[in-house]
Amino acid sequence: MNIPLTWQKSSFSGGSDGNNCLELASTPTTLHLRESDTPATILTTTPTPLAHLLTRIRTDAPTHQSP
Repeated sequence: MNIPLTWQKSSFSGGSDGNNCLELASTPTTLHLRESDTPATILTTTPTPLAHLLTRIRTDAPTHQSP
């Protein structure tokens, strides 16, 4: 059974219906992310890996070090 997703965009995206924002939908176990200008491309993850990614971005830590 497919659960229909309810997409939400950030309040930082402004009030227009333009296609220039990141949208988020969630189910009890997953998070779904997409860009409004390419809604058919959806990234699906769980909260823990996404939290790790956001922490890494916020602290500006490199994700890959060259040898």
